Amino acid sequence: MKQRLLSGLAATVATVSLGAGLAIAGPAGSAQAAASDCEGGRNGFVDISDDASGTVVRSIDMGAGRSVTLHYGTIRGVQRGWAKISGTTVNNDLVWMDWTTDGGSTWLQCGPFAVNRGPGTSKTSAAKSTSSNSNYRFRACGYLKNAGQTKCTSWW
Repeated sequence: MKQRLLSGLAATVATVSLGAGLAIAGPAGSAQAAASDCEGGRNGFVDISDDASGTVVRSIDMGAGRSVTLHYGTIRGVQRGWAKISGTTVNNDLVWMDWTTDGGSTWLQCGPFAVNRGPGTSKTSAAKSTSSNSNYRFRACGYLKNAGQTKCTSWW
């Protein structure tokens, strides 16, 4: 179902070791990067609408009526994955997507992206092409401004 990797990892990745769904302090932990690392076509990512939806493959309940989901779907003719935060969001809730080419030992963090269109609006990360390589994976993460905690889905 996933497409073959079209481009190599062109960015420095951060080494971290987090389990699936583990809450950590702060919005990005030691894998922090800037949204600019994956906006505007950088590192093979493409910008998408904050309302984009696809097939949900992972989801995590953030609490307070909010959830973070990992989607995949066809964007600009290519199957891609992305993260989305939705529900009773507030401005400055954060969402990002981690991307790994080595099964999760290291990864590039795409984001964080802040909810900025008002309460109850969704926000997405940039999207990245998928791959049939079992070491090429994504996960979605979020940070709730009012709760002060981070949660991530398991890898897909």
